[in-house]
Amino acid sequence: MNKKVIIGIVAVLIVIAIIVSIVLIAGKNNTSKQTGIEVQTTAQMKEVFEKINKNCEEQLPGLEVQELDIKDEEMFTYQTGLKSNKNIETAVISQPFINAQAYLAMMVKVSKDADVEEVKKEMLDNIDMRKWVCVSAEKAWATNYGNIIFLVMSDEEWGKTTYDEFKKVIDGKVGKELERIGEQM
Repeated sequence: MNKKVIIGIVAVLIVIAIIVSIVLIAGKNNTSKQTGIEVQTTAQMKEVFEKINKNCEEQLPGLEVQELDIKDEEMFTYQTGLKSNKNIETAVISQPFINAQAYLAMMVKVSKDADVEEVKKEMLDNIDMRKWVCVSAEKAWATNYGNIIFLVMSDEEWGKTTYDEFKKVIDGKVGKELERIGEQM
């Protein structure tokens, strides 16, 4: 073989190695894509909650799942801890219909333009863990599945059970996981 052909082959191999490296690195660092079940619509978010609630029914009876009106900014902020509904496409909450237990779980879909990590941190930092009259949540957990942020706050047993069940339903493919301990009353 002549020298030009060998140089050409080496150059092609180097380019292929660079492309493969970039793809592998991007795949490792990308926790923002959903790779399991589809969760993009309000109906799909409700289905996920129905699965979670069914599997936790003994511990968490009487949970109600409903879409949160994101246009009602006061209620939206009260429920999510977010200061604005900007970059939010939809939200679904699960909470007891009537109960003296501090418990709230939610899924919030952020737009493609939003920084999922930033929104997730804002939710966790600002959610009112003492929003109920006589009780407060011991702990809150937050993670994401692509552009769906999942947050639950409650006592350790109920909240952790719900959080772990969410991860099971979506096959454990979550983003960065955050926790917050609530203030005591």
